[in-house]
Amino acid sequence: MAYYQTCFYTLVTVCVGLLVSQPTRRQQLNKSEKPRPFRRDDRHPEIPWYKVQFLVMGADWLQSLHLYSLYRDEHGLSEGLVSSLIATGFITSAASGYFVGALADKYGRKAFSMGFCVMYAISCFCTITPVVPVLFLGRILGGISTSILFTVFDSWMVTNFRKLRLVEDGCDLSRTYATSSIVNSVSAIFSGVVSQWLVNSTGSRKAPFWLSAAFLWVALQIIWAYWLENYGTGMSAKPSGVSQSIAKPPSVWSTLKQPSILALTFASTMFEGSMYLFVLFWTPTIDSVHKSAAKLPYGYIFSSFMASSTAAALLYNIVMQRKPVKYSRLLVSTLLAANFCFVKLAGPKTEDAAFWLFCLFQACVGMYRPCMGYLKGRLVEDSSRAKVYGIMRTPLNIFVVAFLMLVGDSSSYIKVFSTCSMLLTAAFGVVWVASLKQDMP
Repeated sequence: MAYYQTCFYTLVTVCVGLLVSQPTRRQQLNKSEKPRPFRRDDRHPEIPWYKVQFLVMGADWLQSLHLYSLYRDEHGLSEGLVSSLIATGFITSAASGYFVGALADKYGRKAFSMGFCVMYAISCFCTITPVVPVLFLGRILGGISTSILFTVFDSWMVTNFRKLRLVEDGCDLSRTYATSSIVNSVSAIFSGVVSQWLVNSTGSRKAPFWLSAAFLWVALQIIWAYWLENYGTGMSAKPSGVSQSIAKPPSVWSTLKQPSILALTFASTMFEGSMYLFVLFWTPTIDSVHKSAAKLPYGYIFSSFMASSTAAALLYNIVMQRKPVKYSRLLVSTLLAANFCFVKLAGPKTEDAAFWLFCLFQACVGMYRPCMGYLKGRLVEDSSRAKVYGIMRTPLNIFVVAFLMLVGDSSSYIKVFSTCSMLLTAAFGVVWVASLKQDMP
């Protein structure tokens, strides 16, 4: 439909306008206390990180966009078996979070990131094999891999940022997280277009999984060649030049008991859980209010969501360069806006309203990711970062599994959105109270 194509291209135009207004590393260097000349051949020190982010997130998108249809349409599995396979991935991710983080802190985050590439590629090959035990093995490996992807990679990046003192090289941790969010959205759009082309060209939904494995192989080469190893307990670089003999890092449990960390854990569970449910329910929601006989262009609709997320992350970079508000206050505002989206989605709505409310929610995602990433980067010590991140992510996986068991079929989206609204209201309140009790950035 021309309407959704126009919306997508309009959002892309907004992204381009925001892109040309982005703060740059050169500007940051010129504003520093000890400015140094910027050379044209000066390679950005975070380029290897962004390349890997594009590839590993692309590999994840290539799989997730076609996983359900591969199971149902190509392997011919029953609805119950598909639900069991998907739940197995989340349960494994929840169970492995603590151990993955602890082992990565001890044996090296670069090594675990390389291990992720191998393990997730094996998961691809298991997923395209229509043998039930092998499919479950694929979901187990996929669950462990997902745990590594969303804990160890971030831990490596933040520690590497501090260890190399990249702030002195014109970089900014907040901007790094925002750019990573932009890379993720661009990767999602690219993966969606390319994977659909592969399916149409080959007539098989296995093709995107082969491309996913290829992405992981390239990412493995970049990590091996360009990343430096860093560790956690007893081996991480201390901020502000504090030696380990002078300042002993806090234990994992003392970190997790801090009101700010508890609040961020609760908020991430509620918000990211809502993100997962959005992925499951946006299609039946728009279908239910679609009155025309014409077929909905799901590709353009999904790409519009990703463009909205990209635009918000670009706007975040521009706004937070001046730091007009605390990051914790911005997180509170983002949770409140997301809550508004689900309140409206749970009530009567038109097709246009549903589409733009989903776009607004994805804009909240674009703001949430760099904001939450920066707050965790500031509040969690490098010494046990991956372990703490893994534990903070465990409730999310439990939340998603419990919701999938209770929800039933896709026609229950009104109850789902109402529940998401209540949970986000609670998250908003918890973060607000924590920010008053403890000095959060």
